[in-house]
Amino acid sequence: MSKGLTSSDLRKVLVEESGMRLDRWFRFYYPHIPHSHLNKLLRTGQVRIEGARGKTNMRLEAGQEIQVPVRVSVEASSRPCRIVKPLLPEERVFLDSIILFEDEDLLILNKPPSLAVQGGFGITRHLDGLLQSLSIGNDGRLLLTHRLDRDTSGVVVIAKSRSVASMLCELFSTQAVQKNYWALVRGVPCPAQGKINAALVKKNNSFGREQVHSLSPGELKKALPAVTHYTTIACFCDEISWVSLKPVTGRQHQLRVHMTMIGHPILGDPKYTGDWAVPKKGALEGLAARLHNRLHLHAKRIRFSHPRGGIVDVSAPLPQHMRASFAFLGFPGAFCNQEDDIG
Repeated sequence: MSKGLTSSDLRKVLVEESGMRLDRWFRFYYPHIPHSHLNKLLRTGQVRIEGARGKTNMRLEAGQEIQVPVRVSVEASSRPCRIVKPLLPEERVFLDSIILFEDEDLLILNKPPSLAVQGGFGITRHLDGLLQSLSIGNDGRLLLTHRLDRDTSGVVVIAKSRSVASMLCELFSTQAVQKNYWALVRGVPCPAQGKINAALVKKNNSFGREQVHSLSPGELKKALPAVTHYTTIACFCDEISWVSLKPVTGRQHQLRVHMTMIGHPILGDPKYTGDWAVPKKGALEGLAARLHNRLHLHAKRIRFSHPRGGIVDVSAPLPQHMRASFAFLGFPGAFCNQEDDIG
């Protein structure tokens, strides 16, 4: 328990359903708490699960006891609920345009780059907010089952009920979901196909911003195991490669950090040294002017067992900036449709 915090400062809450991550549990029951403040509560040990420190990605089990600071509960009861407004006509058109699959249980979308999945500091428009608005008038709230980075595009799976969300969260946590990403990276990986097994740790960089990095001595207790399989599909002048990435685990920034660790950062990723340096001379002079300096990482395909039986297998077409880069480099991925199975 954090210094100065006593049992009288904590309120006990019982978990009703299994499978939900702790951060999502807070977003559902305490939506007034900013993500940054929740991280501080967890970091300082002010949230306890069965007496132990709570962690962001911890999966909750029905019947578990969560201890939450009393002041958080007081704020929740005294603060007016945020009004969820119905979708604007243009927002409805936008959501309809990115639907890849829908049935009575699932909604699968092709998230464009630059659209945040969830709210945060300075973020006023995000996918979760649009889904809340879309839920108005429906029987239940549409629930995110996993996340993509803000600048990563591609497949996002939404559950139409809490029971389906719990089932899908269990699938993700047991690594029963097959995910395939496409990326453009600097250089040519050698070997062309391989496995990256490197634990990751989150900490603040020199600018005070949270960043993920590989395990360093003394950080074993903080590290999370992370495994990625990669395959090189094509390359351009030994300078850029098109790779297929299949994460076994789902850590924050995992693919971006893993590819940087092996010396091949993803193009357009300044956070992990993937921003493009303009060649001064030679055959590649001016190449950067023909490529968009945006993150070239796309969640191309997802495959998992449907909660009611059968297999869900959905692919998402590339975003415009990646199609343009693929076309300029002569990679056939620019012309692949949803049924294509390259990589």
